[in-house]
Amino acid sequence: MQTLEHQASDKTTPAASGLAVPLHEFNLLRWFSLVSLLIIAAVAGGLGYVSTRFVVRDSVERDAMLTAQFIQAMAQAEVRHSQLPPGVTMGELLDPRLDQQHLQFTPQLAEATRVEFLDHVEHLPDTLLANVYARDRTVVWSTNPHLIGQRIEEDDDLEQAFRSRKSVSASYHKADEDREEQKFQREPRHLFIENYIPLFDSQGEQVLSMVEIYKEPQDLVRRIHRGYVLIWASTLVGGALIYFGLFWIVRRAASLLRHQQDRLVASETYVALGEMSSAVAHSLRNPLANIRSSAELAQDIASPAAQKNIGDIITQVDRMSRWVRDLLVSLRPTSDEPEAVDLVAALEDTRQTFALQIERNQVRFSFDGPVAQWVASQPLQLTQILNSLFANALEAMPKGGELRAEVRQLESQQVQLQLSDTGKGMSEQQRRMVFKPFFTTKQGGLGVGLALVKRIMERFGGAVELTSREEEGTRVSLTFNIAAGGDHGTQHPGGRG
Repeated sequence: MQTLEHQASDKTTPAASGLAVPLHEFNLLRWFSLVSLLIIAAVAGGLGYVSTRFVVRDSVERDAMLTAQFIQAMAQAEVRHSQLPPGVTMGELLDPRLDQQHLQFTPQLAEATRVEFLDHVEHLPDTLLANVYARDRTVVWSTNPHLIGQRIEEDDDLEQAFRSRKSVSASYHKADEDREEQKFQREPRHLFIENYIPLFDSQGEQVLSMVEIYKEPQDLVRRIHRGYVLIWASTLVGGALIYFGLFWIVRRAASLLRHQQDRLVASETYVALGEMSSAVAHSLRNPLANIRSSAELAQDIASPAAQKNIGDIITQVDRMSRWVRDLLVSLRPTSDEPEAVDLVAALEDTRQTFALQIERNQVRFSFDGPVAQWVASQPLQLTQILNSLFANALEAMPKGGELRAEVRQLESQQVQLQLSDTGKGMSEQQRRMVFKPFFTTKQGGLGVGLALVKRIMERFGGAVELTSREEEGTRVSLTFNIAAGGDHGTQHPGGRG
């Protein structure tokens, strides 16, 4: 079916104001998808990283605090258990080099108390390595015998523990080869923790010894891993929910904005078209009437050879008059209140209107549907729709073909009219442009036919679709709402031809 629409150019859309609107407009949905994805991913990643770091740090600090409290409490208990003189602490007993300097108790008692305490330290659960440092940073005892007697220098954590007189902890995922004291007898499999626990004199002012514990707490590692999974899963799910929720809202908003913009452009277009048609009507009506009157007078006195040409003049003047009249009727503001209109009767009236052209073009017309079908529309508007579609179909089949009309009721309480021709069809690019105002492939056409068809159908809650292939033909589907209280239709026993 030959189309009637044309867009002014590939790069701009004409508006009623005469300004050009660029097609390369800001794509809200695309930019929102990219920007929001980057922002949400960055925020979610940052929150996940901060949360996991907090979980690890808090867990390590808590484990270090409990370990320090346990070691210090155990040291006090061993001192009391050995019945050492008041004021003696475990800190001054851990350096065996000072056993001979104690005046209040024997070296044997100091050694026995020390051995009992270190035995408890050695058998702490999940321990990788335990070291004891004297005040000169010499390892005086270790679960790794190769470290005993070594003096550890340039160990910042050890120095900080001695200076601050507070427990110092740190976590690692692999042993540091540059650290002299990290000589494990078995390699840690996961996260391990280093704790420096100071032991003081009786006044609690000076650090006499330092206990270093390397632990690989299996239960803590499992809880940290569960925390990782929970935090990152929650972050991913939360980020995805936020993204898709916002994406749905913005997509909906973009669709509404695009629809409103299209309606605004179409409204401005039809306003301009109405103003233009009024100007055309006032400018052409009187000249056309004078031309027709003069042609009729000339026809009465003209020779037979000239009468054919005069007849063509009258036919073309009538054609232009109908074009102006139909254009004015189409664009005149009308009520949006639908009426019950018999679609089948309107279709038959249109067929009779085009009967001579159908016969002249050698087109076969067939109809399949009920004998009556009431739809929500207006008689004048429905007639204009059918006239436009019939005219397009017949112009697409100047050398014959088949025009088929089918009316059927849909499950959604709607009625569909399919009008198919076997004309030359149209390209995919033309098919995408058919409902745009001012697009036409017909010489001398205005390009408002199918645009008006679409506007009228949507005015009464209907829809129009068009499919076409070059050299195969075109099919237009009109979907109407069934008129309230109207007859749903009775099936016609046969087709009209």
